[in-house]
Amino acid sequence: MVHAQFDPTARQALAAAAVDAKIRKDLSWRRIADASGLSVAYTTAAVLGQHPLPRDSAEAVAGLLGLDEDAALLLQTVPARGSIADRVPTDPTVYRFYEMLQVYGSTLKALVHEEFGDGIISAINFRLDVRKVADPEGGERAVITLDGKYLPTKPF
Repeated sequence: MVHAQFDPTARQALAAAAVDAKIRKDLSWRRIADASGLSVAYTTAAVLGQHPLPRDSAEAVAGLLGLDEDAALLLQTVPARGSIADRVPTDPTVYRFYEMLQVYGSTLKALVHEEFGDGIISAINFRLDVRKVADPEGGERAVITLDGKYLPTKPF
């Protein structure tokens, strides 16, 4: 049976414990994702309290992190989603994404609607990838791919 959380407190506490275990065991998100059998982006989001894991994945992740059966069960619940409080983010990395949406949000909206029509890009039927590539001008660049299914608005 699928169970849902309506208060994010339990998942936030579990996320903190999982990150602590990740650090103590010197694990990467990739290693945790390998144990889950799911993508690194989805697994990371799940461990941080934004998605449920299937039972086998939850048990594998909990086992790798040294978390108990209650944690494995909690990892399977549908969370109360949202990782940014009702204020401008203060963490510099998260803030830069906020800034990108502040600057390019209306551009993305205009281009999506021009290309697809009235609708949304799904964050449910969605893929996320983060890659590091060399910058021809020196240093490194981050390539972030957001790949969501387009869902048209339907008149009723």
